[in-house]
Amino acid sequence: MKNRTRLFLLLLLSLSFFSVRQARAREVTSFNDGWSFKKGPFSKDPLLFSAGFEVRWQQVGLPHTWNATDMQTEMNNYYAGEAYYKKQYTPAANLKGKRIFLRFQGVGSVAEVYVNKVYAGNHKGAYSAFAVEISKLLNYGEANEIMVKVDNSPRPDVIPVNNTLFGVYGGIYRPVELIVTEPVNIAVTDYASPGIYISQRNVNRKSADVDVKIKLENKKPQTEQIQLSTTIYERDGRVKAQQLTPVSVSPQGRQVYEHHFSVKNPHLWQGLEDPYLYKVVVRLLSEGKVIDEVTQPLGLRHYELKAADGMYLNGKKVPMYGVCRHQDWWKLGSALTDKEHDTDLAIIKEIGATTIRFAHYQQAERIYAKCDSIGFMVWAEIPFVNRVSTQEGENAKQQLVELIRQNYNHPSIYIWGLHNEVYTPYNYTVSLTTELNDLAKTEDPTRLTASVNGYSVVNQESNLNADVQGINHYFGWYGGKIGDIEKWVTGLEQNFPGYRVIFSEYGAEANIHQQEEVVGEVGRYFSQFYPETFATKFHEIQWGVISKHPYLVASYIWNTFDFATPASAQGGVRARNMKGLVTFDRQTKKDPFYWYKANWSKEPVLYITQRRATERENELTPVTVYCNVGTPRLFVNGTEVTAFKKGNTSVHYIFESVKLNQGENVVEARVEHQGKMMEDTVRWNYSPENKDRMKLADPKEKTKEHVGL
Repeated sequence: MKNRTRLFLLLLLSLSFFSVRQARAREVTSFNDGWSFKKGPFSKDPLLFSAGFEVRWQQVGLPHTWNATDMQTEMNNYYAGEAYYKKQYTPAANLKGKRIFLRFQGVGSVAEVYVNKVYAGNHKGAYSAFAVEISKLLNYGEANEIMVKVDNSPRPDVIPVNNTLFGVYGGIYRPVELIVTEPVNIAVTDYASPGIYISQRNVNRKSADVDVKIKLENKKPQTEQIQLSTTIYERDGRVKAQQLTPVSVSPQGRQVYEHHFSVKNPHLWQGLEDPYLYKVVVRLLSEGKVIDEVTQPLGLRHYELKAADGMYLNGKKVPMYGVCRHQDWWKLGSALTDKEHDTDLAIIKEIGATTIRFAHYQQAERIYAKCDSIGFMVWAEIPFVNRVSTQEGENAKQQLVELIRQNYNHPSIYIWGLHNEVYTPYNYTVSLTTELNDLAKTEDPTRLTASVNGYSVVNQESNLNADVQGINHYFGWYGGKIGDIEKWVTGLEQNFPGYRVIFSEYGAEANIHQQEEVVGEVGRYFSQFYPETFATKFHEIQWGVISKHPYLVASYIWNTFDFATPASAQGGVRARNMKGLVTFDRQTKKDPFYWYKANWSKEPVLYITQRRATERENELTPVTVYCNVGTPRLFVNGTEVTAFKKGNTSVHYIFESVKLNQGENVVEARVEHQGKMMEDTVRWNYSPENKDRMKLADPKEKTKEHVGL
């Protein structure tokens, strides 16, 4: 009898799969086209506001921001305030009785949604998604006006509370979706999450325990009897495991159900080496028909971050070669398409990074999904950053819940970031960060938490309330000398053994249009001269130290890409932070990019540095070559230079006291790899007159700690 029942359930389940292929009950469509936009400032007088409100609207498509130019080109001269978006929507008459939602992936930074001038809902926070049900506000078969009021003014109750470290671009800058479901559905408005949460335990190569929690809602007047189906699919579409359960869904409140699996001989998610993804499909069936369906990724893996050792993924030690990423692009701001997100991840993969800190806020859904399929290990965080207002507590908690619930199922995420460089008043900050850590552990007890300070110490009081401590420090840039990192990390090893410490930010600004042939160990912070060559030296020394000290269980370069900082004007460029390894427009990879590519990537690299420092002031000069496929040969004006020394790592070759001719010099590096000759060439112009023309005063060493921009 038991076998017959099981056979019947499997038959019913297979029939449901067939119906899914014919038609999907949940409809998710783009809501990005056909918007009109009007930017303020607006009159506070109601009569004047009304008189001018209906004129001078412009047609836009989403994603859209009104700060793509002013926030990137001027110092503290950009519009932060109110703006409106509106759109006509005519729902078909036969949609009446269904549930209709608008889901916004990101609006900067406070949004109010209206349907036919009736308030529908709001959201505070520029980086997390939110969903609003509009079913009862629509006139079916008729045109309806959807209006969204958006405001990116800094305010003390919404994190981030200012635009100091980075600008909060105003607008509906991520996609919007229209979601239509039946009255009985998987939850859409559970903090805009997928409504299903996939947990995994006891993961190894023999088995893995998988728990799927599903949140259901019933807007019919009576209890509904349905079947709840969960299927785990292999990459090729074969069924790995499945369950079908009859459930009674009450109209009172949100209902939670669970399916538990023991997956035998799982194919593990092994990061970049083998980012294998299963697919989990949850379906609701009524009378043999699928009435709702949600699909989520499943990467079976186990993370273990060991103090003074590093990351073990499924028991195998993996390198934590880390970079940070801000999302904005030159002339686009934060209004990006999949193309821009994919380009950034391709560049990060090219450099050989294995882990990404997405700072300092929740980033696009596309990003986390692609990291799952590429195999990056991800640090995801909320924008509790830089300053404390004492009014942001509830919003910080809201954004943390949104971050975790919306991204809970991404196998790439190994850690949740709680804050970055927040300090006084300490009693308040310590209390709030403790609450944030407890909240993160309640929402997701399986992942680590991180807190970050900008001092060079482990025992900073606002930074002791998470599993892992991140330390941002810029030796030689904001203070001290580049080489001070060695004494610092050695001191941590001696004084704070057993701590899990991540070097969460380090870097130096580099303007590719500014060069200096000979640089010291102190940068010119807060000046108008940020030579690329200093940043190159900075990274050569710092990675040389980091790579030898496993006490730092991970490290993250600040930053992969230059980004907008509307509160600054430094290095000869307004509103720009140039610590990126790649320029803001993604067109030029700076010398330090190739330093890390040579050290991290498995791809062959042969690269001569200082290629943009073309005007040379010294007749005798060192030539630095990065090469990860053997010892390179160097030729200057056709003559081979044979004497070299190794630098800070095994890929670092320094040919000292190379003599240049007056005028143009052709510098070539060659190395044979797998039967083919690799070559790289730069051209330098030497003149004794360059020494006087290019001479600058040596920068003075600074002693201040890094506590901000």
